[in-house]
Amino acid sequence: MVRVKPFAAIRPPKNIVTEVAAPPYDVLNSEEAKKMAGEKSLLHITKPEIDFDPILEDHDPRVYDEAVKNFKEWQTKGWLRQDPKECYYVYAQTMGDRTQYGLVLCAHTDDYATGKIKKHELTRKDKEDDRMIHVRIQNANIEPVFFAYKDDKVLEDIIAETVKKEPEYDFVDENGFGHKFWVIDDDATIARITSEFSSNVDAFYVADGHHRTAAAARVGAEKKAQNPHHTGNEEYNFFMAVCFPESQLKILDYNRVVKDLNGRTKEQFLRALELDFDVKEMGAEIYHPAHLHNFSMYLDGKWYSLEALPGRYDDADPIGVLDVTILSHLVLDKVLGIKDLRTDDRIDFVGGIRGLGELKRRVDSGEMMVAFALCPVSMQQLINIADTGNIMPPKTTWFEPKLRSGLAIHTLG
Repeated sequence: MVRVKPFAAIRPPKNIVTEVAAPPYDVLNSEEAKKMAGEKSLLHITKPEIDFDPILEDHDPRVYDEAVKNFKEWQTKGWLRQDPKECYYVYAQTMGDRTQYGLVLCAHTDDYATGKIKKHELTRKDKEDDRMIHVRIQNANIEPVFFAYKDDKVLEDIIAETVKKEPEYDFVDENGFGHKFWVIDDDATIARITSEFSSNVDAFYVADGHHRTAAAARVGAEKKAQNPHHTGNEEYNFFMAVCFPESQLKILDYNRVVKDLNGRTKEQFLRALELDFDVKEMGAEIYHPAHLHNFSMYLDGKWYSLEALPGRYDDADPIGVLDVTILSHLVLDKVLGIKDLRTDDRIDFVGGIRGLGELKRRVDSGEMMVAFALCPVSMQQLINIADTGNIMPPKTTWFEPKLRSGLAIHTLG
């Protein structure tokens, strides 16, 4: 079973939460962050390159120094304050008619090392290194990771009871998504939560934040090696996560745009696709994938349906059944010559929250030549893949809404 603990969060006073809270560091580029960041915004801590004119590269040593300075300054000015005792927290997010309720807690780095915190994506060392530096220099997890766990009735009841009370924070962000936050400071309830995870929750599933999870585990291992009296109970063994029951989560599609047709004409490209797909022209109106193994393609002002032919995929294989796998093997690799989705600069990825109109826009602008839309992966598919130790292709899952950064920060002691 997994090991969790409460923590004394560093967080903003209620009256300025909307000024401090910000999108995650990897949702905005530096220029967008600079435009959005008000005086108190956490973006000055998570993307401190925006404090320089011109904006610096985010790996510049001066950027890391600025991050440390700003984190201290925000606490000195009272824009961030630490709770007087260790608590759990409930964080609710509302998108349209759907609300998901997560427990904000600290997970243990040993559970990552032993596979109880299960991943479904590979990480890039350069991104891991960058996040590791941020954790190390701040001695804190500034932003949480996003975990799922299998539904648990005891935890469900505790959350339901908690959210009957007035929330500590209640606001709507610039995207129209609602955010509510409650503090669980009752000792008996805290003990019940800790006990329930250690008794009945056998795994966490990384939904979003593979690099931050890996970075936190590496910092914990680093501090363990430096401490001859290490016990495993030190605060540096823990990192902050928001954990949602899997039935409440919904994965959106994660689509692809490509710069060229790998030297083929449009006609040659379409003929190459017909070897593995039933290709139908659908016209100028946006066409959404109708079902699994059906793809939407936008090329030269027209939408197409691509239906994978029988025998071109393996529904018995947890990876082979995925539409991202089918598209990668039969189109991106076989026809377009894109071998590595993580490094090839001919391809880019568009989260489903932006809609298929964004695919059309990027092709019509001339920036890209062709776009592909896919059916999203299900939570059950993600869990099956993680449980079997498999790894999804890059850029497979897009979760929305994103966790708002700045509602809670965990210091490593």
